[in-house]
Amino acid sequence: MSRRFVNELADGETIDQIFMASEKQLRTNRNGNLYLQVRLSDRTGSVTSMLWNANQSHHDAFDNGDYIHVKGNAQIYNGSMQVLAKEITASSADKVDEADFITLGQASIEKMVARVSELLRGMSNEHLRNLAECMLLDESLMEKFRAAPAGVKNHHAYHGGLLEHVLSLMESAALIGPRYEGLDVDLLLFGAFIHDIGKIRELTYSPDLGYSTEGQLLGHLVLGVSILDEAIENTEKQSGQKIPTELANHLRHMIVSHHGSLEFGSPKVPMSMEAIALHHLDNLDAKLHSVRTLIEEDVNKSSDWTVYFPNIGRKIYKGSK
Repeated sequence: MSRRFVNELADGETIDQIFMASEKQLRTNRNGNLYLQVRLSDRTGSVTSMLWNANQSHHDAFDNGDYIHVKGNAQIYNGSMQVLAKEITASSADKVDEADFITLGQASIEKMVARVSELLRGMSNEHLRNLAECMLLDESLMEKFRAAPAGVKNHHAYHGGLLEHVLSLMESAALIGPRYEGLDVDLLLFGAFIHDIGKIRELTYSPDLGYSTEGQLLGHLVLGVSILDEAIENTEKQSGQKIPTELANHLRHMIVSHHGSLEFGSPKVPMSMEAIALHHLDNLDAKLHSVRTLIEEDVNKSSDWTVYFPNIGRKIYKGSK
């Protein structure tokens, strides 16, 4: 029997296959009975599963990031797909095709890294080019940059998602930058490269996605400034040239302001053309990626419209088939 991916599951469908586990929790229902809740994922997405009448042994039978064999049924509940499990058991990697669980293959990742490098090395600003070169040659940093997601749930939540998101912003910056007089394209390009760099420390991603203690305490904006400062120090040592203070502060500002407003976690609002452009490009890329995911995972397969999503307060028009 061929694999049914998460985005293919239909209401009432029988489930008998292997998924990757994350976010497992032993919870109590309104009657005081225990149940196991766990997130099931493959390369197409994820779905919540519940095993009723569970106990501690069910919870301890596997870890987040493990492969698990799930038997049960798919069911639409409140407009979303879920899996009601009858049995969940630990499985092993030799029973799966790992390609079924990898959203971005190694070839795609290396191609994206090459394009990021090309854009950065094509900048005319010598200080930014030296800084970029120092970061690109930092094997530890780039290994994490290749692997990190851009988020745990909201957007680009898969290994390599940060790289994909960053490259999308950089391509947009290269495209729209020259259209606006007074906008420093090199600064916008480099800002796109580093705006979320703190996520390589904020998040855990080996193999399941989550938050590090450092990430929960500090967040990726603070961690991003720290990583930038380390890179500036290393660049100045290697090149023998000081990064201008004004330039360094502008880069720090782009990191800490890119969420756009105080209520969304930025300690400063964007206060330069480049910071404002970065915020809007970042928001656009994240929003459109999230909407595309909602369309791909929508349970209304035969309709021109998705179900209503309370978190965004609307349905999404998918277009006529």
